[in-house]
Amino acid sequence: MCIVDHKKRCYVCPKCGAEQPMTEGMKITRETKETDKIVVISKKEQNLRTTPQVKAECPKCGNDKAYWWMVQTRGIDESSTQFYRCTKCGHTWRDYS
Repeated sequence: MCIVDHKKRCYVCPKCGAEQPMTEGMKITRETKETDKIVVISKKEQNLRTTPQVKAECPKCGNDKAYWWMVQTRGIDESSTQFYRCTKCGHTWRDYS
């Protein structure tokens, strides 16, 4: 796929460097690959205190309570990732079970 060089107003082959001038009416199509985004609860949302709490030891401060939520971070045929956020220091960690 050629790269657009806006300064020269032409298409450039990334492999061989060949150039093709742009002409009016030429249609450019771009293929994009959608990427999955992992949703993690932000500090602002954490303050709402709407997520459930569970007994889980924080690896950072040793507190024994954490908020938790689950996100499908991998393929649909694999288990979800469980996230924890410490109720005391706000440290966030994952459990891949």
